[in-house]
Amino acid sequence: MADTRRRWLARFAFLTAAAAVALVPAVAGPRAGIGLVLVGVAGMAVTLAGAWWFLVHHGVVRWLAGFLVIFAPVAVAVVYAQAHLVWVAGAAAVLWMIAVACGRRALTGVHDPDEVETAPPRRPFLIMNPRSGGGKVERFGLVERAWLLGAQVCLLDGTRDVTEIARQAVREGADLLGVAGGDGTQALVADVAAAHGVPFLVIPAGTRNHFALDLGLDRDDPVGCLDALTDGVEVRVDLGVIGDRTFVNNASFGAYAELVRSPAYRDDRVGTMLDLLPGLLTEEQPARQLHLRAGDAEVDGPQAVLISNNPYGTGDLAGWGRRPRLDGGRLGVLAVTVHDAAEAAGLLRGRRGSNALLERTEPEAVITADVPLLPVGVDGEAVTVPTPVRCTTRPGALRVRVPRNRRAPRRGLDWHELRRLAFT
Repeated sequence: MADTRRRWLARFAFLTAAAAVALVPAVAGPRAGIGLVLVGVAGMAVTLAGAWWFLVHHGVVRWLAGFLVIFAPVAVAVVYAQAHLVWVAGAAAVLWMIAVACGRRALTGVHDPDEVETAPPRRPFLIMNPRSGGGKVERFGLVERAWLLGAQVCLLDGTRDVTEIARQAVREGADLLGVAGGDGTQALVADVAAAHGVPFLVIPAGTRNHFALDLGLDRDDPVGCLDALTDGVEVRVDLGVIGDRTFVNNASFGAYAELVRSPAYRDDRVGTMLDLLPGLLTEEQPARQLHLRAGDAEVDGPQAVLISNNPYGTGDLAGWGRRPRLDGGRLGVLAVTVHDAAEAAGLLRGRRGSNALLERTEPEAVITADVPLLPVGVDGEAVTVPTPVRCTTRPGALRVRVPRNRRAPRRGLDWHELRRLAFT
């Protein structure tokens, strides 16, 4: 019954999306309607080109491009208003939002890992970073709540290696390891948990906590994640490996890795990005010359490469969105090579089929460079690894204990997955 309901939701999503596209020509008439649609497409192209120029230039050119990004949509709106079709554009937008909502609902639960009933841990050991997430550990009272639930807590003070702390805890009898901190710390301790076969508890006390998000955990309620200690279930998920280091989300090469290396990045992410991207995305200050091999595909000189622990949903080029599943046993591989505004616009309009993008799903990827040591952003942490860099996956390596009443993970909308659900 649930599968039938999902299938019809997927079909309804495609129906409303088609209605959104056809509404303007249907109301305005074929000739005028097609002209208005072309105006909208042109406005989008100009906006995307302006966004590219904004990213790759400094000074006057950047701000002129910013004006273009704002002006183009306004000009399209004025054209629609003169044709007395503003209400039609609004209705099309509503239809599109309905299509997206139905599509996401249809995909909810499709690839969720199987939940397994296990006994609660008797000697849980939790590592908490009091500086992570602007002090979430103290703000949410996580230490006191963990004590009440019978957990031993270790607060990081920067003097001890977190991996060794986790290993020592297992040697002393801990039957669950958990982390209240960011994704970088989560990955280090998850590696220890997987190596010793003990379950792992994720407490989202960092800044973004994408791993927790894809597990269906509420990032605004880290206290609620502690409920898994007494009333939880287990799921098995994959781990990614880069060299000899584990990652739970992704490893980034090229432009993003250079951003993460900047000392100013953590304090001013947006400002640092705007300051460094022009040099990284053009020939002024090229990132390390990279070469990617994934399966039977190869790319020379990409500006950015993203290797993720399972692929991200359609349309996510930066790893800031969500992964439809965490137990697929594959790496997501994205390589971006953009030389001008036209390629950037084509890439942003729809990544599949763009010459600027390589997209693969593979068990392994290898990155080489023209330097012996390569900077990489691993789960948001700046590290340096020797080349060549081999990335692989460890399917089902990690047992994760999650609260029984966690919400279903809200998935990104993958139209290709939705099409398979609706019509096959």
